[in-house]
Amino acid sequence: MTADKDKIVLGISACLTGDQVRFDKSHKKSDFCVNQLGKFVEYQKFCPEVAVGLPIPRPTIRQIKREDMIHVSRPDGSMDVTDKMNDYATKAASKMANLSGFVFMKGSPSCGMERVKVYYDHGKGCEHDGVGLFAKQVMALNPNLPCEENGRLNDPHLRENFVLRVFTYKKWQNLVASGLSKHKLTTFHSQQKYLVMSHNVAAYKALGNLLGEKHDLPIEELAEQYISMLMQALKKPASRKNHTNTLQHLQGYFKKHLTKQNKQELSENIIAYHDGLVPLMVPLTLINHHLQNYPNEYLANQAYLDPYPKDLRLRYGL
Repeated sequence: MTADKDKIVLGISACLTGDQVRFDKSHKKSDFCVNQLGKFVEYQKFCPEVAVGLPIPRPTIRQIKREDMIHVSRPDGSMDVTDKMNDYATKAASKMANLSGFVFMKGSPSCGMERVKVYYDHGKGCEHDGVGLFAKQVMALNPNLPCEENGRLNDPHLRENFVLRVFTYKKWQNLVASGLSKHKLTTFHSQQKYLVMSHNVAAYKALGNLLGEKHDLPIEELAEQYISMLMQALKKPASRKNHTNTLQHLQGYFKKHLTKQNKQELSENIIAYHDGLVPLMVPLTLINHHLQNYPNEYLANQAYLDPYPKDLRLRYGL
């Protein structure tokens, strides 16, 4: 299935949308996902436990390690849905080309992204290093897909980073759907340059080198290498240091235009952001203001300045 140019579709654990599909017929509705991000995306809901035939309500199931194998069942071994869950996960995860991201339910034996409880077979104690069977297959079969879980979305840096990756990935999907070419790939990269710089300077250089090299790679293979490197680079939230470096690069575009007073004001606000005295939006607002007064097409097309809808207000907390 190809991605719709205008529609952003995210996969999501059904309980996070308010569906009463949990073991006790409750839900874990996410205010951010439903009432904030939901204004800009559509959701495709998944509940692996219901999909493999478990009822609502139902006895709780857990991950249990038996002879180095992970099983999903009741504590006594009954209601084992391991094989059904793996089969369903593999089939579902292989049909997610239309998705631009996925939000999983924290701690779930099927949907948890990380630190899922894995109990010992003897019933005494557990480890916290598991991954939900469904989530594991989704991430394995869709390695470039932005994924996050609801608990981590409470962190403003992780929340902003996830949304940024979703909108970036959607742009990429639109590019692929329009037909790949070296020119289109190079243009796309030029628009992402400062976004990548703010996350990973080494990746910024590596991506430039990848596209600048003379090679005989088919465009599809080159594109796959590119998006893999790009999404990996964006996976870690941008640091204050890297944001500062990026802002100072952007500042350089105005050095011939700004008055001495305006230059000082912008410099002071970038340093104030670096020192944690003002949020990222303060120097960004100044840069956007100067861009309106002194237009620069290359700068205006930079994804860093406008990575997602401003109404989400995600950079006010950074």
